[in-house]
Amino acid sequence: MELKLSRETVPAAETIYDGVQEQALEMDYILPDYCPDIFRLIRCDTVPVITDWSVSGDRLTYELMCDIHILYCGEEDSTVQSVDQHRSFTRTVELGRAAEPAEVRLVPKTDNISYRAVNKRRLDMRGSVSVKISVTGQQEQEVVSDASGMNIQLKKAPVKFAAQRINTVKNVRIEEDMELMPAQSDISGVLSCRCMAAECDVKLISGKLLAKGDMQAELLYSGSGGTVEHMSFTLSYSQIIDADGIDDSFECAVTPEVVSCNISASPESGRMIRCEAELRLNCHAVKTATAMIAEDAFSTVYPCTVEMSEIKAEQIPAVYNESFRHSARLADGEAVPQTIYAMWSEPKNINTRIGDDGRSVVISGMLSYSMAAKDNAGMVIMPDREEAFEETIGLPDDISGAHVTAEVSVRETAYDISAEGILSARADISAKLSVYSADSIRAVTDIVIDDSAKKERDGDYAIKLYFGNENESIWDIAKRYSTSVEAVMEENELSGERLENGGMLLIPIVS
Repeated sequence: MELKLSRETVPAAETIYDGVQEQALEMDYILPDYCPDIFRLIRCDTVPVITDWSVSGDRLTYELMCDIHILYCGEEDSTVQSVDQHRSFTRTVELGRAAEPAEVRLVPKTDNISYRAVNKRRLDMRGSVSVKISVTGQQEQEVVSDASGMNIQLKKAPVKFAAQRINTVKNVRIEEDMELMPAQSDISGVLSCRCMAAECDVKLISGKLLAKGDMQAELLYSGSGGTVEHMSFTLSYSQIIDADGIDDSFECAVTPEVVSCNISASPESGRMIRCEAELRLNCHAVKTATAMIAEDAFSTVYPCTVEMSEIKAEQIPAVYNESFRHSARLADGEAVPQTIYAMWSEPKNINTRIGDDGRSVVISGMLSYSMAAKDNAGMVIMPDREEAFEETIGLPDDISGAHVTAEVSVRETAYDISAEGILSARADISAKLSVYSADSIRAVTDIVIDDSAKKERDGDYAIKLYFGNENESIWDIAKRYSTSVEAVMEENELSGERLENGGMLLIPIVS
């Protein structure tokens, strides 16, 4: 009876490009006539965002926009002034080969910034930002899933993989007018704004996705009397996303990203503000499937050659949403500001690793605490303080050998000044952990049997004695003696795939 092979096509996750691209950032700015002279620089912030990207053939093109905010005070007036500029860049990446369809992830960050006043009317800023670029695609890999004839034996295992995926993007604009609370000062100028989008809820309705979520906005503005005021509010959105071919068999997630956020005061009234924001909703939908694939093979009668390959079946990560708190001592004594208007924090340089126990994840990095305050000389200051942190998070499952990524964000930052005059801060941190199981699998891709000759035995016998080791694989024993796993297990009344305690076995020889 000739050898018959059945094959299964398994999509393989393939890294097409993984790297970092840097972009120099420069600004030479002369103040317009209506702005006061520069007396003291307070702060410079640069926020890089990816506004758009596309893949054509073997080339990735993306748009990078950098929002630059410089705050300063004039000599005659303590009111904080704001200089806002935008720099846009179009960058391309040669991927090395065609990448359609592909999943693209672009993560920009500010690397370094230096700024100075050249004179009372001129600002100079130099720095750099970088974009971490990851492009993955799928490669079809054909593996052996079953075989019959020629006394073939197969060791099979189930493999779960992403059989189909749908990726789509929708941009959403949010516009809302708001009135200040009675206790808040009139707005004389907007200093800065920060917008953060939390995870959204997703529902499948009639073949479309309904995404609902909130965006948290924080505003710093100049109030009456030269004060700095802080204001936070929530903007909600609800959007229908078209995703052709999606149904209940898909696991869906929508990740919101803030593309732009602009908050301005109404020119008619210092009590009204207008918020204009743009979100990018990244939809990822995956349908999983399970296939039985051959991990090894041999014939009990004929010599055979087994071709093996390392395949990378695209795995669906297990997701854990965890939280923890970080505390820091920021100042004491005379270094404690006279007044604190607002405090916020931002995680940087996040690293993850699996703990030594194989059931925990260690997250480490830096937490940058920032504040808007007035020092003891009555000057407005906005200092930063970076604090290292490391947090160990226990998980319910053994994740030894897995790959872990973490998305870390700060939910809330608070501060306290003790009776002893110590300024302390605490940040409530959310961590979304994605745990990917080991994705490299040894699989049989082909079997070739030489039926011109039979295997030679070292004697003419029907049963052989063998002394097995503890936890030894029954498959390895059967393969060594060219017999079947079923025969060994039946002859010795075994129930597991391994010898629990070792000992003597009867090895029946089959043909």
